[in-house]
Amino acid sequence: MSGASVSAARRREVIDALRRGTVPQSGLDLFAVGLDRFAPALDERIATIAMGSAAFHAIRGEYGSGKTFFARWLAERAKRAGLATAEIQISETETPLHKLETVYRRLTERLTTATGPASALRSVIDGWFYTLEEEVTEAQPELAEQSEALESAVEALLEERLRGVAQTTPAFSAALRGYRKATLDGDAATAEAVIAWLGGQRSVAASARRAAGVRGDLDHFAALGFLQGLLTVLKDCGHPGLLLVLDEIETLQRVRGDVREKGLNALRQLLDEIDAGRFPGLFLVITGTPAFYDGQQGVQRLPPLAQRLATDFSTDSRFDSPRAVQLRLTGFDLQRLGELGRAVRNLYAGSARNPERITALVDDTYMAELATAMTGKLGGRAGIAPRLFLRKLVADVLDRVDEYDDFDPRKHYALTISSDELCEVERNAAADSADEIELELP
Repeated sequence: MSGASVSAARRREVIDALRRGTVPQSGLDLFAVGLDRFAPALDERIATIAMGSAAFHAIRGEYGSGKTFFARWLAERAKRAGLATAEIQISETETPLHKLETVYRRLTERLTTATGPASALRSVIDGWFYTLEEEVTEAQPELAEQSEALESAVEALLEERLRGVAQTTPAFSAALRGYRKATLDGDAATAEAVIAWLGGQRSVAASARRAAGVRGDLDHFAALGFLQGLLTVLKDCGHPGLLLVLDEIETLQRVRGDVREKGLNALRQLLDEIDAGRFPGLFLVITGTPAFYDGQQGVQRLPPLAQRLATDFSTDSRFDSPRAVQLRLTGFDLQRLGELGRAVRNLYAGSARNPERITALVDDTYMAELATAMTGKLGGRAGIAPRLFLRKLVADVLDRVDEYDDFDPRKHYALTISSDELCEVERNAAADSADEIELELP
């Protein structure tokens, strides 16, 4: 996509995120370097999900290889195909993998669609009831003027659609009926509380639970039933599937042994349920480091799971299959780092005040010099450099070239990195380097 064809808002969102040193939430196709080889197979996978299949992929890569970037790039492709998406960071304290009720709660908090912002659960459910009404009135037009008969028909259709879910998790359909009744009665407080309960939130008022005919809080086992119900609701209101990303799953390696075992078992359980056909429309993706997949503190501790994820990486990475259960991200080298920088420079220039100065002073040669200097500062490890490289490029170079007519990065800028800018992996790499903190570009 050319820089000129990108909307100002989309461009600004991307550039602002890079300036902060974070992965943008959208617009990743504008500077996705090295992911073209995955696109056809993943688009094919998304198409099968939209037709009612389920799938799983494990993304594998070292820090800086772009796992989070890959997941968000994939989410953008999924949303263009109509799927809903949710990205969840697994952590010992906030979202432990073995507590599936917490994973489900985070899912509903981060649920997004192409048209809906994060936490789209209520809009999805409202859209579902609207769809049910449309189906009923299309089949029986005379009910449009008979409110009680219409509601009875809508409730009957609700029960029909959720019959499979109700067999194992009747509370899901009961809560939906309670939400519908509270909405029609104009009881906004109860309706809001029931939506919160459907989203797995705790401490919902007992009065709201009684009104909906449900009890207690969501537990580990009911969470899978609620996920099944959510997939049904999404499909009926025009979202034929859900891409669920469990990011940073390698944190399991750093928890207590018993917690790790429970987390690995929860992942195995999810994969078994996918294979059993319980979750049509679910595309589950996890991201982790090679140590998580290959080491004794990760997947290898649970042989049935290790067998499920086993993938042959003994051949050259350019022959990796994009259809394999594990997808290997090889990270950046100097050439790809320079290519990434050029893509971001061109994107920036598209809305710059002085685009001619940008292209003249931050030319391809300078980009290669900056990439080399940054990699040298991080112990020669280009693979962990992209985040900091793009942050420095945007905030320290492109912004200044655009703002100041007399600023020349070759004369007036030295690549300076302070320790508080670095994450742990970057800091360790910098400590291993013999370079000084300040690096003068050639």
